Amino acid sequence: MSLAARLQSNGSYSECWDSLAELQACTGEVILFFLNGETHLGRNCCNAIHIIQHNCWPAMLGSLGFTEEEGDILRGYCDATADVLPPPSSIVPLAKDDLKP
Repeated sequence: MSLAARLQSNGSYSECWDSLAELQACTGEVILFFLNGETHLGRNCCNAIHIIQHNCWPAMLGSLGFTEEEGDILRGYCDATADVLPPPSSIVPLAKDDLKP
């Protein structure tokens, strides 16, 4: 399946580009994940990896310098944590009356 077909059938162009920008922002986390044995990647980082690997450009991590094995490890970690992490909590704005003593 061509890149254009994958992008149109599995997600929007903006979702892929937004995920790529997020992956760039969390590159430090990913490097520490491998170099220092960090066992945590943030939710946004994993979400970006998931979207890129499953919906956009599966080979993107390789073009960024990660080996196929490292890409598989990241995908496996992020897929596994997606099943365990609770959804983000909603922020409920306070009413003016909530601020009164």
